[in-house]
Amino acid sequence: MDILSLITSSLAQGLLWSLLAIGVFLTYRILDVADLTAEGSYPLGAGIAAINIVNGTPPLLACVYAFIGGAAAGVITGLLHTKLKIPALLAGIITMTGLYSVTQRVMGAANIALLGQDNIFNFFQEILGTKQLSIIVTGAIIVLVVVILLVLFFKTEIGLAMRSTGDNIEMSQANGINTDNMKLIGYALSNGCIALSGSLLAQNNNFADLNSGTGTIVIGLASIIIAEVIFRNQPLLIRLLTIVLGASIYRFILALVFTTNVQASDSKLASAIVLTICLALPEVRKKLGLSKKAPKKGAA
Repeated sequence: MDILSLITSSLAQGLLWSLLAIGVFLTYRILDVADLTAEGSYPLGAGIAAINIVNGTPPLLACVYAFIGGAAAGVITGLLHTKLKIPALLAGIITMTGLYSVTQRVMGAANIALLGQDNIFNFFQEILGTKQLSIIVTGAIIVLVVVILLVLFFKTEIGLAMRSTGDNIEMSQANGINTDNMKLIGYALSNGCIALSGSLLAQNNNFADLNSGTGTIVIGLASIIIAEVIFRNQPLLIRLLTIVLGASIYRFILALVFTTNVQASDSKLASAIVLTICLALPEVRKKLGLSKKAPKKGAA
């Protein structure tokens, strides 16, 4: 595969995966919590979209249903954390574990094939003639809409209150902010975006798989860290857009790895190594004296 094809493929995949990374960003950076629900809400979104498309639902509407399903999963994690006082990490693990059975019930099988079914990329594929370009255009439109809606949301009173909750929960409570509700909204938005990513990738891959969520949190974190290493101290809009670039760079690195003789079964190991390198880069920059002041979680 030539370098141009690698770049095009990485951009197409990066756009679809970037929605997952944005979802992870909302909890990891905005709320300052580690949420493993992602590994359950991703296949849930894929499963919801797939079963709806097979049953004749328009692909765009199937994606909306996937977002709602993911948001509901996020609310469950949020309730476990805020109302039952279960630590955020454990709450995510509990929901992730339960979602395995829920997704299997939704799908009715371990995987669903979408070959020959309508998908959300078909419209632009008929116009542009190639699937790769249609994925890039469709993905770019959806990502742009999501990013704009999130930026507008975080300029509202509720959005600002949510960012304040992640920055300083004690001060937020002292100012009368219901931090539990802010966390619930954050969890819902995060896992809705992650499930939306799952629904799009299921249509791109022409199948939804029950076990597709394994390791997705690594992809999200790697995309965020890569973006933050390259672009620091940026406004929220730019930070969200750089996550798209981070996801594309991550996919490009993996694509380069797999041009060697690495087996497909080693993809998770390759992902873990790339993430380790990305996480280590800020410390290396600091040691070399290249590091500037770290960005705030929700810097505007």
